[in-house]
Amino acid sequence: MTTAAGLFIGLMSGTSTDGVDGVLARIAPDGRPAVLAEASLPMPDELRQTLLALNAPGPDELERAALASLALAECYADTVRQLLATAGVTNTEVLAIGAHGQTVRHRPDLGYTLQLNAPALLAERTGIPVVADFRARDVAAGGQGAPLVPAFHAAIFGADVPRAVLNLGGIANVTLLAPGRPVTGFDTGPANMLLDEWCRRHTGQHYDDDGAFAAAGKVDTNILEYLLASEPWLSKRPPKSTGRDLFNATWLDSRLNAWDGYCRLLTPQDIQATLQRFTARTVAQAIDREAPDTREILVCGGGARNRGLMRDLAECLGRPVASTDAHGVPAQSMEALAFAWLACAHLNGVAAGLPTVTGARGARVLGALYPA
Repeated sequence: MTTAAGLFIGLMSGTSTDGVDGVLARIAPDGRPAVLAEASLPMPDELRQTLLALNAPGPDELERAALASLALAECYADTVRQLLATAGVTNTEVLAIGAHGQTVRHRPDLGYTLQLNAPALLAERTGIPVVADFRARDVAAGGQGAPLVPAFHAAIFGADVPRAVLNLGGIANVTLLAPGRPVTGFDTGPANMLLDEWCRRHTGQHYDDDGAFAAAGKVDTNILEYLLASEPWLSKRPPKSTGRDLFNATWLDSRLNAWDGYCRLLTPQDIQATLQRFTARTVAQAIDREAPDTREILVCGGGARNRGLMRDLAECLGRPVASTDAHGVPAQSMEALAFAWLACAHLNGVAAGLPTVTGARGARVLGALYPA
């Protein structure tokens, strides 16, 4: 991407719904970003519960979704204000905000994907143009609309050696980079989603801090192999994407209930350890199948902070596994930074939707612009 240098903000609230991550970045003429400020605000619990509930059919969905969109935009605006204050810049210096919104339904097989957002309100609150609705154009062109970040990963990490960039949010997605080959990427399955669900049930905590809950248990190979074998989506070839529409509490309960008597012999910590290894195995199987020559894995997203999960990944992958922090890109803010970059791409007419990733009929400029 070649563009005039400028300031952009990226905002992300992922499938884990634990908070809003934001970055203020300067995008250089060659498209490389430099982070000037970071912010992470917790998701208000009432909004979090509403967003999670909207992943499934329920009463009065239209109004609940509209109100949740407005509340989310207010959280985004708070994050923007914090970023501006931290960096000591004014809103007029920022060219655009890239705001992904909150995915509550993702059904590219039916031709739609739905991210709750109120970009017009965000533009009104901040006085900054907003680029939003990044998935829709790719889906309209027959693509998965996901993952969105491989073009960004390729721009900042290059392909001097075969490497994978692995994002561990609620869902895990991977970008595969190699010399002389097109950029590819796809979702591999659940990352933190099932881990967070089980941890909340048994500890009351939103996530397993550093994998401590899993570390108190032992992986059960029988349950692990059943989880891997029982889900046809895992063996599907790319392009592919997924979300809470598939991997959710109902999915987990149906698997464990099939082994109800056996599971009674296990501790909640054993199940947590097994789910952690399940995430690592699904990632490893996907990379080994699609890019067996991969030499290194760079990890970003909330899961990069879970040392237990990182150890499992290293063991299952049999390759060096490191946080993107070691490569100068904050792991926690990677996706937010990607949406700053995608906003810049939109303003410059750069097609960041890659058909080699999503299966769309062609490369597309992603997003829709809401002027300040």
